[in-house]
Amino acid sequence: MPKYLHSMIRVTDVDATVRFFNLLGLEEQKRFDNEQGRYTLVFLAAPGDEAAQVELTYNWDVEPYDGGRNFGHLAYRVENIYDTCQRLMDAGVTINRPPRDGHMAFVRTPDNISIELLQDGHLEPAEPWASMPNTGVW
Repeated sequence: MPKYLHSMIRVTDVDATVRFFNLLGLEEQKRFDNEQGRYTLVFLAAPGDEAAQVELTYNWDVEPYDGGRNFGHLAYRVENIYDTCQRLMDAGVTINRPPRDGHMAFVRTPDNISIELLQDGHLEPAEPWASMPNTGVW
């Protein structure tokens, strides 16, 4: 039977992307540099859910990742979607699709990877989220 290991996204700034995922509550599990292949891999996971990892791949010879080469989106269940979105917004992250319904929001990493945030259940609609417009593609 297959076992989920991780999802990989290519990034152009490892430190900025690690900081982004730290804001979501993920922690670095391991990191290694491959001199011969000229890349760095960083694995992150939520505490207590280390089996569900995100692999950040940084190629030292930077190239544009257009045409979907860097990924679609990742999804995370959060304890309180309003608190999570506020923490991200306070840190300068744009909320592309606010949690107007108290259940789902979309944000983007520094490399424009969509991150879907899902509330376990639904919270009652609350301001400023309920009337906030979408700010970009999600």
